[in-house]
Amino acid sequence: MLLTFQFEKVNAQNQKVYDFVSVHTQPTFPGGVNNFNRYLISNIRYPEQARKSKTNGKVFLSFLVEKNGQLTDIKVLRSLGKGTDEEAVRVLKASPKWNPGILNGKPVRTLYNIAVTFNLKKNS
Repeated sequence: MLLTFQFEKVNAQNQKVYDFVSVHTQPTFPGGVNNFNRYLISNIRYPEQARKSKTNGKVFLSFLVEKNGQLTDIKVLRSLGKGTDEEAVRVLKASPKWNPGILNGKPVRTLYNIAVTFNLKKNS
């Protein structure tokens, strides 16, 4: 017998939000991970303050992938600072719509976590 657990939260509008591990199909950027990485590389502008201080590292974020694929409720979970947090949020806000998470054949609001890497050698 296989037991499955679904983790869900209910927001103020009484709409369920599922954790990305509890859906049958996880949300994805159009074209997959490689396309998402290309999107980030093409769109991230290394903040001047981070460049001057030679800041490298990751900004960890969470966001909701809505049923229509739009990204909302973008939050910084772990900051890198020097303008990198704001840049990571900006790029996610500008992202094309994602393919939503699917549960029981229907799109659902899904909480997703991601790390955006800032590396002067790669982003220069």
